[in-house]
Amino acid sequence: MASLVIRSGRADVSFDGIRTEFGLPSSFPAAVLAEAEAAVSRDPGDRPDLTSIPLVTIDPPGAKDLDQALCVTKSPGGFTVHYAIADLGTFVTPGGPLDTEVRRRGQTLYLPDGNVPLHPTVLSEGAASLLPGVTRPAVLWTFECDAEGKPTSVEVRRALVRSTAQFDYAAVQESFDAGTPHPSVAALAEFGPLRRAYARERGAIELQLPEQEIESNGSDWRLVTRPRTEVDGWNAEISLMTGMAAAEVMLEAGVGVLRTLPDPDPEAVKALRKSAAALQVPWPDDLSPGAFLAGLDAGTPEALVLFTDATRLLRGAGYSAFNGEVPELTTHAGVAAPYTHVTAPLRRLVDRFATEVCLAVTSGQDLPAWLAEALPRLPSLMGASDSLAAKVDRATLDQVEARVLAGRVGEEFDAAVLRSNENDAEIFVAEPPVLAKCSGKNIPEGERIRVKLTEADPAERKVRFERA
Repeated sequence: MASLVIRSGRADVSFDGIRTEFGLPSSFPAAVLAEAEAAVSRDPGDRPDLTSIPLVTIDPPGAKDLDQALCVTKSPGGFTVHYAIADLGTFVTPGGPLDTEVRRRGQTLYLPDGNVPLHPTVLSEGAASLLPGVTRPAVLWTFECDAEGKPTSVEVRRALVRSTAQFDYAAVQESFDAGTPHPSVAALAEFGPLRRAYARERGAIELQLPEQEIESNGSDWRLVTRPRTEVDGWNAEISLMTGMAAAEVMLEAGVGVLRTLPDPDPEAVKALRKSAAALQVPWPDDLSPGAFLAGLDAGTPEALVLFTDATRLLRGAGYSAFNGEVPELTTHAGVAAPYTHVTAPLRRLVDRFATEVCLAVTSGQDLPAWLAEALPRLPSLMGASDSLAAKVDRATLDQVEARVLAGRVGEEFDAAVLRSNENDAEIFVAEPPVLAKCSGKNIPEGERIRVKLTEADPAERKVRFERA
């Protein structure tokens, strides 16, 4: 699946086994908590007061760690985009106990019974979070864009900001559907599609796989599929634009840390074309993989198969730090441009460091010694953290899938066949939304079949089907 979303709330089901298995910390050391508490009242320093910009946030329901706030408006030449990012550099002292601990953690990990935060919640859900109605120190990116949605000027600086409202994706989408969007995001309906068209023009690859979501029903957890709204995509384009701009700043200065992904292997593209032909899905010779995938109807089993197969195009992601000599690989194939992470510093370690690089470079200053020293270590820190996060996500999802299906062994379900081998296949059951293995010889990819549940063991986190 594209990603795992966990809604806030507690249920009477323990994920302690996962926490123990992966050695996840249950709390912060006393020195770290003391530093975080002291940092809450830290003077943000001399910075412009830009609280008059009517920023808003768009996040999943119940979110408290709010990294970004935006305001998109029409301008005489096109669009003006203000994008405020939580300024962790205000609160974290380089080399201190808090800095040491967050480098060890790497990123926030999400489990149904509570997350494992990157920063103490007094910061991530309090003083550093862009909560509505309160003044916060932030890093403000300002883009002047032309009528095609492409930046003509970019500015990044520290500022004081204030979010005026907190929204979730569904509510914002409903407001657009009703013709009553908030003024701070009304222009997204025009700007977002322009940016998405530009992504297709570049050859960006987006896999529109269903997003599995774990939510509480009070005493237990259930799986649902969260619809991807247009607003999801429009909002993501603002973040991508910012990451691309930050990467250009770094490349021009010859220093920074990039998120990289090699271009798809030609053999993987050839295999995807073969799958499309087998499924009788037309793919014109002159259409790039990204443009082809963007044109698929995400609700069809054929599209599910091709999106699943296309994950092979996006292998080898990593981070590349440099200071002086620009690395050979500077682009991210999924974005189809140079790209870096700067928009989620509350939840991801590398964003704080990348942001500090951009602030130093654009102000004409040399990188401080602590930052120059930290850059070469970031790729390995983030690589280890990403690996752990993927394992925790998979284990969590496996446990919930097995629990949801426990007691239903012997029942039959409708499923779409995603990948097939000689003796089994990978299938997607839509209700409840489960990705699992299915026994059966030579099951055709792309078909809808009936399957019977043969195993659902929450303790072992195993789910197994066979063709009915």
